[in-house]
Amino acid sequence: MSILFDDFRSWKVYCEENKIPLYQPVLEYEMEQKGRTEAEIWQHIQKAYQVMTEAIQTGLTEDMTSRSGMVNNGAKKVFKTPIVVLSKEFQELIARAMAAKEVNSCMGRIVAAPTAGASGILPGILYTLQQIHRLEDRKIWEALLVAAGIALIIERNAGIAGAVGGCQAETGSAAAMGAGAIVYCLGGTTQQVFNAVAITIQCTLGLVCDPVAGLVEVPCIVRNASGVAIAYSSAQIALADVDAVIPVDECVQAMGEIGQSMETRYKETALGGLAATLTGKAIAQKVLVQDVEILPDETA
Repeated sequence: MSILFDDFRSWKVYCEENKIPLYQPVLEYEMEQKGRTEAEIWQHIQKAYQVMTEAIQTGLTEDMTSRSGMVNNGAKKVFKTPIVVLSKEFQELIARAMAAKEVNSCMGRIVAAPTAGASGILPGILYTLQQIHRLEDRKIWEALLVAAGIALIIERNAGIAGAVGGCQAETGSAAAMGAGAIVYCLGGTTQQVFNAVAITIQCTLGLVCDPVAGLVEVPCIVRNASGVAIAYSSAQIALADVDAVIPVDECVQAMGEIGQSMETRYKETALGGLAATLTGKAIAQKVLVQDVEILPDETA
């Protein structure tokens, strides 16, 4: 197959007719696209999850200070603060999402899931879910395939890049992937998985991409934290069998329509939103001056 599915409805029908789990057609698609055996695909997924968990550990234990100064070990501060707003688990969840994303912002190794700008969301979600519910690695690997299937359909019908659809396409898609993965891991039905995706998209529609100084640091890192919170709330709602009302495929269409109509300055250009504030412009100027200062002297 040249593509996985055109939409979520086709994915659901295919799995129901063939009496197979949601991850199975994604696994087969990966085998066909990569020309690899099933064992090789599972090995690749295992490695990807290992990189995700390592990014969390790196972000929580090593110095995460970016050259711009906008990233300054925020994840560790959240993880260690004695003030617990909701629960220790929630505190650790958002700290882990920030940690993995800070590793990306500081040029460390991450998994783009689906993009580098949203690289803290799936790691934070899956690592925390596994810790709380004591899930086997195999279940997490299956959930990663489900998440990949979600991303493929969103990419086909709306887009997953900030330059195409704003941050709704990046952190929004990653949160939707994570919400679906949570519901899958906890035994939800296919309809509940897709409801979680739909609800998450509904909660992130219209989110602009406005990186300060053009760097994937502010507000990207805190949006990864908010992304995991939205994913967990959407999963909780879906697992209670609350209907999303607007079907998931129509939610994706809405995301695509909004992305197309969004002004260019709100799509990863650093020309609008937070990037265009007085402070944002001042930071951009400072970063530009630093970059100029380190250029080699070509006349030497």
